[in-house]
Amino acid sequence: MCEVCTCRHRIFDVLVPERRLNSWEQGGGPMGRSPILGIHRARAGSGVTGRPQYRRLIWLAAWFARSYPKSKRHRVAPASSPPLATPSFAVAKGERELRLDFFRGLALWLIYIDHVSPDVLTWVTIRNYGFSDAAEVFIFISGFTAALVYGRATFEAGFVIGTARVLRRVWQIYTAHLLLFLVLMAEIAFVTTVSEKPAFYIQEMEVGEFFKQPGSEMIQALLLRFRPLNMDVLPLYVVLMAFLPLVLLLARLHRDLPLALSAGLYVLMLRYDLHLSTYPDGFWSFNPYAWQLLFVFGAWCALGGGKRLSPILNSRSVLWLAVAYLCAAFFVTMTWYFPSLERAIPGWVARLIYPINKTDLDILRFAHFLALAAVALRFVPGDWAGLRSAWARPLILCGQYSLQIFALGVALSFAGYALLTELDAGVMLHVVVGAGGILILYGMARVFTWYKWAMSGRERAKTDTSKLITQDA
Repeated sequence: MCEVCTCRHRIFDVLVPERRLNSWEQGGGPMGRSPILGIHRARAGSGVTGRPQYRRLIWLAAWFARSYPKSKRHRVAPASSPPLATPSFAVAKGERELRLDFFRGLALWLIYIDHVSPDVLTWVTIRNYGFSDAAEVFIFISGFTAALVYGRATFEAGFVIGTARVLRRVWQIYTAHLLLFLVLMAEIAFVTTVSEKPAFYIQEMEVGEFFKQPGSEMIQALLLRFRPLNMDVLPLYVVLMAFLPLVLLLARLHRDLPLALSAGLYVLMLRYDLHLSTYPDGFWSFNPYAWQLLFVFGAWCALGGGKRLSPILNSRSVLWLAVAYLCAAFFVTMTWYFPSLERAIPGWVARLIYPINKTDLDILRFAHFLALAAVALRFVPGDWAGLRSAWARPLILCGQYSLQIFALGVALSFAGYALLTELDAGVMLHVVVGAGGILILYGMARVFTWYKWAMSGRERAKTDTSKLITQDA
């Protein structure tokens, strides 16, 4: 295990874009450019990145425009369609879409497994079998549920009340991030104290500067500009949620306006290298200018866009197209782990698809997520009996407490990873630690469920008592 674990850096993590795996990543591909690392070399050097992805996006748009039947081009709704005062929400008021909780819980489990055992158990997750991973699932569902909850509050109670509720949620996510930061730094400090190789963990978790000058680093942590490994998602979540009121306001003007502007911002990000920096000289591993597209797309689906996509998603041709794309992505991904397969990919295809970048949400990753969603929706319909079965309940419960479970998963993953590294663990111990962590996550979800039930019972009791006092008076 030690030889494998000593190779683990940020590039192997599920929440970070890079992966150094074969000759492509070592400069062996066409023009000596790494498909995964190339965009970061450009950013560090010339300051202009994303241009291969930008050209690929333009090429795809041009190809679609040429191949799209002219008869269908004129079936698009006119630009003068009336604005949408109140969106047609994907889920009726008072109902709960269990598929959202189910898949978000699954994404949380997969993220934990990818963190705790990035070299062994990750082969049982989706990360090694396609372009996208659990991060895309988590961000999309976060946008979907946020629009459902706070969109309805905004349209019913008014923009000010809705914004106030969103900002309260932003504060909760921010404070959860700070608490997780303190816990994770305490874990790292403890492990470096008892381990015989403290320098490995300091380098692995990218906290060397913190131990040298903790004062200035703490200030940067408060500003979301410094964070250890695996703590990139919550800062992104904070930024995306902070702009949710604007998304809802635009949706009130026109139902498709938020998505159109989001796509425009994504193209501008690719063209002009828009990104946020981290301390001292890095940049966000999840570029908010790029990942906002997935978040806004989820919100757009929740505000009625999903219903309008239903005829397309129910098409048999779309299903087979999604399956074909998933198979192609699977083969390309296998070439990263088995370099002998690279010769089966034509050079022009390799030049077209690489680099496949996670930081800027490469269009191929986005398309891969869409293909996964199309297949999942076909085989897991809303009335599927399995969603109410006993085996699905752990996933659903974890999905219902996503913020708490995600933070706990990150804290547990480092503890488990350090344990596996120190013990030079074999496959069986990896399985035990992975399964044990999932059981802890499920156990805490049950605790949160009980606590919510107990507190709601107390509130009902207080209400009943108040009614009795009022009647007696």
